[in-house]
Amino acid sequence: MSLRFGYGLNGFTDHRIEDALAVLADLGYDGVALTLDHMHLDPFAPDLAARTARVAALLQRHDLGVVVETGARYVLDPRRKHEPTLVSDSGRERRIDLLERAIRIAAEVGSPAVSFWSGIAPAGVPIAERWSRVEDGVTTLLPLAEALGIDLALEPEPGMFVERIEDVRELRRRLGDPVRLRLTIDVGHLRCTEDADPAACVVGAGDLVANVQIDDMRRGVHEHLPFGDGEVDFPPVLAALADVGFDGLVAVELPRHTHAAPALAATSLDFLRDAERRAQERNHSRRPQEVGR
Repeated sequence: MSLRFGYGLNGFTDHRIEDALAVLADLGYDGVALTLDHMHLDPFAPDLAARTARVAALLQRHDLGVVVETGARYVLDPRRKHEPTLVSDSGRERRIDLLERAIRIAAEVGSPAVSFWSGIAPAGVPIAERWSRVEDGVTTLLPLAEALGIDLALEPEPGMFVERIEDVRELRRRLGDPVRLRLTIDVGHLRCTEDADPAACVVGAGDLVANVQIDDMRRGVHEHLPFGDGEVDFPPVLAALADVGFDGLVAVELPRHTHAAPALAATSLDFLRDAERRAQERNHSRRPQEVGR
């Protein structure tokens, strides 16, 4: 078992991107989760192609993998956090435009997937209309994703319309199980909202998992915490990711801790490597018993 660990650049917003990548490469990270926003790669500023090429070159220079994230808070509306979304009453076409840009950027920088979420449904919108809006949005995105070979990794987000893994499965069923529509797992969210424990959720999702964010969290409280501050048992989760054959980045997701980014990135990687080692030890200790059965 050997997982690839990354760090979310939404937790390095006080750093220039060239500095953030240098720090993370020096620490030994395998890659980064790149949130498209004004501080590192603004998807709406002029000269997008040139700036994307520069980021791709920086990633290559530091031998870092990348996955593209689209959860910027105010990239579309300076007054309303995360708006508009795929389920908003108006402006959904602007979210589609952002996601199409993200797919093209992913192809340029070498990201195998674009991570996204549904958004919070407005009050009073019937459930059928909520599904219809998400279906329409994803259906619009799929042809471009298929043409460029990019997975659309839908993240169940606490409080949003698509909130649980089963909601992603339901959307896939409604759309005929498109190959390019897959799943982003945030390990903390699994503890926060799912009924099963996080490791069981990973095993149950299997090869549907296209992207992994990792952080600690407590049951019922949507707060991304440094490792050890929440309730997640990490070695079984890492073992489960290895068991299902996940080969993408497992990226630390601590967007509200940017003030301590370098130190927290260092301690987070140490924690994950230790948790992976403990997961391997558990697997080895079980193996003789399993053989004897």
